[in-house]
Amino acid sequence: MNSIIKYLKGISQGLNTLWSGMKVTGYYFFNARKEIITVQYPDNKDTLKIPERFRGRVIMVHDQNNEHACNGCTMCEMACPNGSIKVITDKVLDPNTGKSVRIIDQHVYYFSMCTLCNLCVQACPSDALAMDGSYENAVFNREELTFVLNLPGSKIRDNVKD
Repeated sequence: MNSIIKYLKGISQGLNTLWSGMKVTGYYFFNARKEIITVQYPDNKDTLKIPERFRGRVIMVHDQNNEHACNGCTMCEMACPNGSIKVITDKVLDPNTGKSVRIIDQHVYYFSMCTLCNLCVQACPSDALAMDGSYENAVFNREELTFVLNLPGSKIRDNVKD
């Protein structure tokens, strides 16, 4: 007799939880939003508004003179949790001072390994890196997801500290 009572209590509890879930579902069914909330992508690509906090690809910010603020300190490379950034530097002799100066040979970014965590941008002391708003990154070949961030012929700005 005790097992029958336990069985009926279990059914009662199950029906009670089913009813409480159905109340929530019924509330949202009858009190749904009246405005359209579905985004008709790709029909509205021209009017699509990307939020400012959206994290797309990492880019190196260049000005109109093809100058950037990256001094090759490799802080972004050290901050990256999975090694998706590689900074290749070189030492050259500065003709003005006669001292050896570090320059960037290549700033390589492997987007296929990136988790879009934004740690590289936050770690950069000279604000040379930023996240852009690109969201269509599908390719057929993974090699197309490797980018050299410093543009050809670019150089460091004069007011950036080493």
